[in-house]
Amino acid sequence: MNSSGPHIPVLLNEAIEGLNIQKDGVYIDATFGSGGHSREVLSHLSRRGRLVAFDQDTLAFNFAPDADNFILIHSNFIYLKNFLKYLDLTEVDGILADLGISSMHLDIPERGFSYRFDAPLDMRMNTLQKFTARDVVNDYSQEALADILFNYGELRNARQLARDIVQAREKKHINTTFDLVNAVEAHIPRKIKNKILSKIFQAIRIEVNNELENLKKFLLAGSEVLKPGGRFVIITFHSLEDRLVKNFFKTGTFDGVPQKDMYGNVYTPLTPVNKKVITPSVQEQELNPRARSAKLRIAEKL
Repeated sequence: MNSSGPHIPVLLNEAIEGLNIQKDGVYIDATFGSGGHSREVLSHLSRRGRLVAFDQDTLAFNFAPDADNFILIHSNFIYLKNFLKYLDLTEVDGILADLGISSMHLDIPERGFSYRFDAPLDMRMNTLQKFTARDVVNDYSQEALADILFNYGELRNARQLARDIVQAREKKHINTTFDLVNAVEAHIPRKIKNKILSKIFQAIRIEVNNELENLKKFLLAGSEVLKPGGRFVIITFHSLEDRLVKNFFKTGTFDGVPQKDMYGNVYTPLTPVNKKVITPSVQEQELNPRARSAKLRIAEKL
């Protein structure tokens, strides 16, 4: 299959403008998904320009465009330096990443990303990985579960929710998404049920896929391979990711505290291009409700 895909690319025009594409340049789409952003990048490149895309989900290959100057690599984006070296590319003109979970993941029940469907509790971005959400909810200690729900879901009642999960699994193994929902719903107010369930599923998904640590590795690797003047464009969908990107773009560190050399000089590899974060227009949010929480940040290599 070679189609435009089911996923509506978020902040497409803003991301492409942020990349400041040079027609003969080399670019990376670190999160290919169903290829919406990649196809737009390719439309701005000449035949001499190149686009290298990454995705750890084999499903992405169903949407790969047929172009001589495009390659899709089945890998996590943390390995981009290795693959660029293999392709004899030492530096690139721009890097784009859309960190949001794909619509095709949410809408395929058997992937187990959504609480809307009764499906196996999976949540793996890379289906070749053995570790799943079932392992998290059934094998982690109550304390570890509470930490995940608090740190990755920013849930104030994380300890109670973790206790609910442990009590439920003592009676019956938690195998499905609905098993997990049933385990925690007693302590979730009905008015905010969907919001809390989204945060619970987000927290477990982040743990399963090691998303925040991988994002840090990606930011460090990406800043190394960018040419001076090259652009880093990242779209985030929750505050944990956005905070890491914001701090790194501004200070070169993840805690937001710049490092100084022995003379007190501050070194930052990147400089923010947009001082104010870019968010979807009201029109885009109406057309694509899943874009509501998106934030786009742009930085340039010094």
